[in-house]
Amino acid sequence: MEIMLSHKIKLDPKKKQIEYFSKACGTARFTYNWGLAEWKRQYEEGLNPSGFGLKKEFNAIKEEKFNWVYEVTKYACQQPFINLQTAFNNFFSGTAKYPQFKKKGIHDSFYIGNDQFSIINKKVKIPKLGAVKMCECLGFSGKIMSAVISKAANQWFVSVSVKMDITPATSESQAVVGVDLGVKNLATLSTSEIIEGSKALSKHQNKLRHLQQSLSRKQKGSKNRYKARHKVAKLHYRISCIRQDELHKLTTKLTRDYAVIVIEDLNVKGMMSNDKLSKAISDMGFFEFKRQLNYKSLTSGSLIIEADRWFPSTKKCSKCGEINHEITLADRVYICPKCNLRIDRDLNAAINLKSLAIAV
Repeated sequence: MEIMLSHKIKLDPKKKQIEYFSKACGTARFTYNWGLAEWKRQYEEGLNPSGFGLKKEFNAIKEEKFNWVYEVTKYACQQPFINLQTAFNNFFSGTAKYPQFKKKGIHDSFYIGNDQFSIINKKVKIPKLGAVKMCECLGFSGKIMSAVISKAANQWFVSVSVKMDITPATSESQAVVGVDLGVKNLATLSTSEIIEGSKALSKHQNKLRHLQQSLSRKQKGSKNRYKARHKVAKLHYRISCIRQDELHKLTTKLTRDYAVIVIEDLNVKGMMSNDKLSKAISDMGFFEFKRQLNYKSLTSGSLIIEADRWFPSTKKCSKCGEINHEITLADRVYICPKCNLRIDRDLNAAINLKSLAIAV
């Protein structure tokens, strides 16, 4: 079975290499924005624009009007048109909003095809740039397809996509587990194990607020404002790393120890519309948990079962099957009106999820 996995690695570039990365990011951003503006203009004139058509138009004029694009990799002014077409395809299918213009400092990245770079040990070699040091070796073995170099919190990273031909492992354990995600605790397992969750955003909320207040007082365009922005970005990056590390540990543990894992099909987008819970839900990273679990199950051989969105895992009694329609979000203990079972609300839901897998 062939799968595509990406490994994101921190880079340690020299000053000249940083300048090249910045130019390539600027070229990719400019090209995308040019294509989006041209798409809007052609659409308003009654034409039928496409990413491929805009790419041909740009290539016809770039030597005369934008000859500075030749200073960086050719992919910096080619891939943005593919990305633009993908963005509009997602918009037309209803899975994403209308594409927006990219901003400097927020969308700093560019794509490189596998014909223009190679990886040897802890270095990535790029034509006209030389070898850039990586902080670790590539973690996957297979055919290298592409790479994306990006910037976050004033640090540079390379995300290498690798096509791997794997044979899913057969799990030695035949254990089944139900996993209930929550706001109070990150996850409650049907084995009664509770994963509390780091709640990185909540713990760093005061520091983040002070840094953002300091940033708002700085004069726009000043060096002090640049330093303050960097501090805010650095803290956001730290929060993200804490959350990612926690989710990786949990999903690795689940796919390693259990043959069947049952989770809920959560409406994360709908849950985020709740003003009182949106920050807590985003702090837990439900969507990222599901993404990691799905791709790790491909290599571990674990089976992921998603309960229907309307399955009453919380309202159903895990002992007798009675439905308690009176339970609210404030009730942390489930009390069955029929058999008088008293059990933790999240544990009850996790056991119901496990029972669903056994029934299936």
